Amino acid sequence: MTQFDLKLERTLDAERDLVWRCWTEPMHLMPWFTPAPWKAVDCRIDLKVGGEFFNVMQSPEGEKFENHGVYLEIIKGTRLVWTNAYRTGWLPNGDAQPMLTTIVLDFANAGKNKTQYAAVALHWNEAAKKQHEEMGFYDGWGVATDQLVAYAKSMR
Repeated sequence: MTQFDLKLERTLDAERDLVWRCWTEPMHLMPWFTPAPWKAVDCRIDLKVGGEFFNVMQSPEGEKFENHGVYLEIIKGTRLVWTNAYRTGWLPNGDAQPMLTTIVLDFANAGKNKTQYAAVALHWNEAAKKQHEEMGFYDGWGVATDQLVAYAKSMR
């Protein structure tokens, strides 16, 4: 980690393969991805390096926010890395996103039906890190992670 990163680590009460599916299959990402009462209303995943990671988040008031990104690294069942600095086709995305980040997700077995989970948001500078933290990174990602676990358990 660098001085510009925010990190959430947990041992999840869900199997690693289910957690992986929740992050890599649109039908399994949309039910938990945004902290309620927000919701994900669209999602596209092209699971390959350079492939699209796209979602639309909707506020309780009905406002929609598009998030475009591309995958940088994929190690099946173990690691996902994407950035919103680019969109599909490696087109720069800087003006279209309020805050540029790279997200690193690591998954490891942590015993029977458990996953060691780490989510790191890498920022370009201290101001972006502070903005993300003030927007509620820890609370938002924490609630979404709780929703992920509940959803993954429902898949058993």
